[in-house]
Amino acid sequence: MSDSVVRLPLSTDTPLDPPAAWEGLRARCPVAHATLPSGDTAVYLTRYTDVRNLLSDARFVRPTEADDAARVAPEGSGGAAATGSTALSLPDRGEPHQRWRRRVGRYFTAKRMAALRPGMTRLAEDLVDAMVRDGAPADLRAALGFPLPVHVICDLLGVPAKDRDRFSYWSDTFLSVTRHTAGEIATAQAEFVAYMSGHVEAKRAEPADDLLSTLITESEGPDGGLSDGELVATGMGLLVAGHETTANMIGKMVSMLLAERERWERLLADRSLVRSAVEESLRFDANLGFGLRRYVGEDIEIDGRVVPAGSTVVCSMPAANRDERAFTGADTMDLARTPNPHLTFGAGPHSCLGQALARTELQVVLDTLLTRLPTLRLAVPVTGLRKTEGLLVGGLREVPVSW
Repeated sequence: MSDSVVRLPLSTDTPLDPPAAWEGLRARCPVAHATLPSGDTAVYLTRYTDVRNLLSDARFVRPTEADDAARVAPEGSGGAAATGSTALSLPDRGEPHQRWRRRVGRYFTAKRMAALRPGMTRLAEDLVDAMVRDGAPADLRAALGFPLPVHVICDLLGVPAKDRDRFSYWSDTFLSVTRHTAGEIATAQAEFVAYMSGHVEAKRAEPADDLLSTLITESEGPDGGLSDGELVATGMGLLVAGHETTANMIGKMVSMLLAERERWERLLADRSLVRSAVEESLRFDANLGFGLRRYVGEDIEIDGRVVPAGSTVVCSMPAANRDERAFTGADTMDLARTPNPHLTFGAGPHSCLGQALARTELQVVLDTLLTRLPTLRLAVPVTGLRKTEGLLVGGLREVPVSW
């Protein structure tokens, strides 16, 4: 393995730019060492094939507290996702994991998500209309990017959207790398667990037409189902995903498309490109976060180099998505790119269960903005956008727009 060491997170000129180091790492040091914010060292992968192969290998899974793995966060500032806390973790290995995926995954099919599209569209239109009434400039993240996926996931889980401010704070502590103290995280996570435990019990007493109610009903059947701990963790995990990943991606997608006016104009001229533009935005996003960690429990060879057992590997999906070996013109945003086998949702047995939901939400948002606000533009230069700091996932603090 190379002696090159990089320090994560890598710096960029703007929140939309890729780190300059990626190109050199892919070319000369695709299996590098990286120093994490905790000070621990991990293996850092940046080539498409290496990242895809490792993520697709069922032997290698997310590190937990039981593994002697590299820590992402400095002592006392890492949330459950950064520390690999097992207190409420979902089954991540072997048949229990596959059983959980089969039960939950059936509710996130493309067909089911398509059925939600009309309701999502009405919500997106209402949110955009409200933003227009309030006048320009506006923060698109606060007005649309955050509330739409939050309302959708709250409705899916049967939790009241009025609690979204609490959910947002709890999600931040769950994903904290350097943003929160140990005391803040412990208090927030105890509140989060108590809230979701109470919600599961309420749904058990009075089931409704939502995902958790259905999972609870199945669990009480003759074949059994998810345990109480798994039900609570499922609800928490889906709320975090709805608050952070999709909400952040909406803001980044719109910013990337408005950063160069010809991109937006092309979509206005050809609305059939919306689906491929969403996929290309997912691929082109350089501000995705740390990437996915995997714990290597046995010696493996990657790109001719031996990665020893006990290593923690950081798979940089956004770096892999810019690999010229996999994508012609990888540093060009091609709104008609197809096929587009990007790795933004991971790969293999641990790929994102909610990707059909995220895709549908992104398509609805883009369609709605093109229809309602064809003159939409960024209200600040791209250099004026501010990156979210201190969390495992990447995002923008706000997305100022005018029209």
